[in-house]
Amino acid sequence: MPTKSIKIVVEGGNVKPGPPLAPTLSQLGLNVGEVVKKINDATSQFKGMSVPVTLEVDTDTKKYEIKVGIPTTTSLLLKFANANEPSGDPAHKKVGDIKFEDIIQVAIMKKPQITAKTLKAAVKSILGTAYSIGLTVDKKSPKELVKAVDEGKYDDLLAKYEQKWNEAEG
Repeated sequence: MPTKSIKIVVEGGNVKPGPPLAPTLSQLGLNVGEVVKKINDATSQFKGMSVPVTLEVDTDTKKYEIKVGIPTTTSLLLKFANANEPSGDPAHKKVGDIKFEDIIQVAIMKKPQITAKTLKAAVKSILGTAYSIGLTVDKKSPKELVKAVDEGKYDDLLAKYEQKWNEAEG
């Protein structure tokens, strides 16, 4: 069965039926409005974030499958912080503050794409990203929190999410 793969990055829940997507879909004989609506539905949980999407199209039957990727760690963190963009100077200019539990949520969402074997390691990695884009976590520097995680101060909280981490694909 001849399939064509179309990889695009879209704004979650806000795909417009115009170029470059519309002409490509038209050439494949697909209903542009229908496909755009389905992509918007599939990405609606990532409103305002850049999301990778792959469209697998069977060129004979015109059947297609939409595979939604996961936004970047930076996009997810900025979303939790209600910030529009990373800080150009994270050491001096902070763009927002998020909760430690937001860091855990991002770690769980990103599990399929990160190499961390444990939730604790993933959280430390996400804290590093938070630091590099100018976020504070619970009003503290993410660097301080990496030390606290290493010292076991968040073990009880992490234990609460261990089940979700284990169930996440990755």
